[in-house]
Amino acid sequence: MTSKEKAILNIMQEGIPVTQRPYKAIGKKLGMTETEVYELFEGLKDKGLIRRFGGIVDINALGIRSTLVGLKVSSGHVSCVAEKLCQYEGVTHNYERDDAYNLWFTFMASSKEEIDAVLSDIQGLEGVEELLNLPSKKKFKTKVVFKF
Repeated sequence: MTSKEKAILNIMQEGIPVTQRPYKAIGKKLGMTETEVYELFEGLKDKGLIRRFGGIVDINALGIRSTLVGLKVSSGHVSCVAEKLCQYEGVTHNYERDDAYNLWFTFMASSKEEIDAVLSDIQGLEGVEELLNLPSKKKFKTKVVFKF
């Protein structure tokens, strides 16, 4: 990476300026033009050095509850259950693991009652043998910033 690309990433990790033209504000700090910042940042994405760029929402501040769920799913049903999980609005992602609990997902809803109702429905899916509900109790937030 060039020194300019590194400088852009260092600033953007700390937060994007809340303004109509954030690339212009970043450019001003770095002595670059708005276009240069934008093109360099897009180039980092094109090179595969940035996989995803987006905001992080504090769901707790919005009154949303979340839980991590592990499922024991019989081997012939994993793909089908995973597809069905994707149809639930509050499932953010799911993934298979090579373990007794072989399908994991996170789920968000506006209340414990809603979580319980949906998990009860999921537990009744064909192939689901057991469900492990691990609701978050306390948030421990670690801020990670990579200095380039």
